[in-house]
Amino acid sequence: MSRENMSEFYAAVCAEHEIEINPHVLHVLEKTTGTDSVTIELRGNNRPRDVQRLDDGDVLALSKCLRNHTSVTGLDVSYNNITDEGVGHLVDLLQEDSSSLRSLDLMFNDIRRDGAEVLAKSLQCNSTLLSLRLSNNKIENSGAMHLASMLQVNSTLRELELAHCDLDTQSVIAFSIVLKSNQTLRSVDISRPLLFSHQEEWAVHVSEMLAVNSSLVELHLGKMEMTDTGMERLTGGLRLNGSLRYLDLRCNRVTRDGVRHLADLLKKNRTLEVVDLSSNWIEDEGGVYLSEAVAWPGCVLRELSVSGNNIRTAGLLSLAHALTVNTTLNHVYIWGNHLEEPVCQAFGELIASGRLPPEQTDVSAYEADGRVFLAEVFHSLRRRYYGTNSFGTDTCPADEAAGHDSSFTPHVESRRHVSLQSS
Repeated sequence: MSRENMSEFYAAVCAEHEIEINPHVLHVLEKTTGTDSVTIELRGNNRPRDVQRLDDGDVLALSKCLRNHTSVTGLDVSYNNITDEGVGHLVDLLQEDSSSLRSLDLMFNDIRRDGAEVLAKSLQCNSTLLSLRLSNNKIENSGAMHLASMLQVNSTLRELELAHCDLDTQSVIAFSIVLKSNQTLRSVDISRPLLFSHQEEWAVHVSEMLAVNSSLVELHLGKMEMTDTGMERLTGGLRLNGSLRYLDLRCNRVTRDGVRHLADLLKKNRTLEVVDLSSNWIEDEGGVYLSEAVAWPGCVLRELSVSGNNIRTAGLLSLAHALTVNTTLNHVYIWGNHLEEPVCQAFGELIASGRLPPEQTDVSAYEADGRVFLAEVFHSLRRRYYGTNSFGTDTCPADEAAGHDSSFTPHVESRRHVSLQSS
């Protein structure tokens, strides 16, 4: 299929259905090369000001244009104005007789319960889609329950993102129950649900799921209002888990007592490689607990973020010392804590010696008036490690006798230096 044919077909479909041609869509289709595997990227946030966001009419024309073009395996229409009606058009691309899509990104649209239900029903009989991203659509509990039911039938989907979708306790528990038997999903994000109970029942169910699930590699549980009690429950299940490699616990309410349970786990766990604890409240004692785990013989942790945890000199120096003992952990993020001069000196030495590569931490050392300071560098853990780029080449850690999954490759996002801190 040539790129001219795709763009011409789009124009013809618009004319047939009396839909105004979206210049942005036309431009992207004209640039699309005719290869065996094409991803159409129509993100609404990466655009010039004069480019209009996609609406349901644009989606109708696009879906009809792409229906029989099997070279298109990915579609990114995030940050647009797609509603439930538009989702009804998109599911035509998921029909079994003509489906070639492996990834569908619908983040930051206006999809609600009905749209989620339509997607769920279409995926019950779809065997090609590997990645579905719905984060920041208000599908709420009822929409999420349809997707949870779909996972009882679907045995293809590997990545599901439902962060900021207004899930509640019922749907979070439903996903936990389904994942006890679903052995296909590798990455799940249910961050920031609306949980009004303080009993953390969801943590019990997630723990029970982790104890028996052998396929999940990446789990995002940010903004869950998790306390130390929830952390204790979660680590109980993780002690029996042999597959999870990336655990995201950002923006919770974990303190030193909760992180002590995690530190004890890290001393024995042989699969968990990436932990994000940023924006909790573990303080010095929590930092010491984690440092002891990092220095423990056989610790396999490769990346750790403790940024924004109110850790002071004792905890951060303990972590710096642990890095001189541990040779595996090489991504460490500490900005947002109390970076006093001894800490600045210690991490400056780690960076200067090459032990902590500059692109794998969020601080950079410099000297002024004979004193060492740290500047903030906008490096951080990548939000997704297990993504569509690895589909087709990945292997489940539970199926590996030894070694690492080559598809699970740590990476950082970088921007510019903007902030300074010292004692």
